[in-house]
Amino acid sequence: MKRLAALIFLTALLLASCQKKAERLYTLGIFQITDSPTLAVLRKSFIQTLAEAGYRDGINIRLEVRNAMGDVTEAQRIAREFVREKVDAIVALSTPCLQAALMATQKIPIIYSAVANPGLLESRSPGRSSFHNATGVTSMGPVRQMISLIREVIPGARRIGTLWTPAELNSEYYLRLAREAAGELGFEIIAAPVANGSEVLLSAQMLLNQKIDAIFPISDNTVTAAFESVGRVAVENGIPLFAGILVGARLGASVAMGWDFDEMGRTTAGIAPRVKNGEDPDRIPPVAMSRLRLIINLAAARRQGLRFSEALLNRADEVINEDLLTQPAGSEAPPEPAFPGK
Repeated sequence: MKRLAALIFLTALLLASCQKKAERLYTLGIFQITDSPTLAVLRKSFIQTLAEAGYRDGINIRLEVRNAMGDVTEAQRIAREFVREKVDAIVALSTPCLQAALMATQKIPIIYSAVANPGLLESRSPGRSSFHNATGVTSMGPVRQMISLIREVIPGARRIGTLWTPAELNSEYYLRLAREAAGELGFEIIAAPVANGSEVLLSAQMLLNQKIDAIFPISDNTVTAAFESVGRVAVENGIPLFAGILVGARLGASVAMGWDFDEMGRTTAGIAPRVKNGEDPDRIPPVAMSRLRLIINLAAARRQGLRFSEALLNRADEVINEDLLTQPAGSEAPPEPAFPGK
């Protein structure tokens, strides 16, 4: 009798243990549109911050991480897959991913990040009057600020070359802002469209034939992922390059202004536990990034013929002197500065 009681007790413990192991972990479906350096930092920071707060993959939450590798159709497929898998929340890193997630579900909570203007998507989403299941972090790029800075650094400049991606709503929006700011400051914008990352290098080279005074690429996902190609064109041809992403200062740009994507990841991670604990995304106000940072690369500036005023150097958050993108062997020395700062 004692043996039978012990067997029943052990069986009950085993069943309880199996039931506990079978309990489904709260699942976050995380995806990004491309393998850009900014989104890589954002994703890593988001996951690391969750872990530091006690939310660890495979322990008390489950993370399903995907990458659309620059393909909007693939982003849409991933979003639908998350819905089929019944994830508890979707984390959309970039405007195209947010758009795909919103198309896929009106019920599953969506947390977005690295999105310039979520309102852009409402007019492009038939049948949806509002995005009641989404909240996150907005990050309007410093388009106007940078064009104003170009006028400060290159007083005699007239034509700015840019690259943009027609397939990205955020890129179209930024190009419109660039044209408006350029008009106010006496610039002409020469815009070269790209369909994918493989076109960025050739389009950047073609801009040089348009008698441009500087390059300022639109900070969309496609161009950002291939920014190093633009940096090499600028360095090898002595054309000033300005970046709307901070990492650009280490990829060939003389001046970079933008958001700290590590900070953006931490901010986004602060929203996730609130959603996990049942808070309605519609009642969580989106957080806007607010502190722009400025980085100047003196080595790149020398190659691109730029000098900076002491006042601008003092305003910079960081001044570096790293010649990371070197000229090919046998190339001529960089030209003398054509447009010294005021």
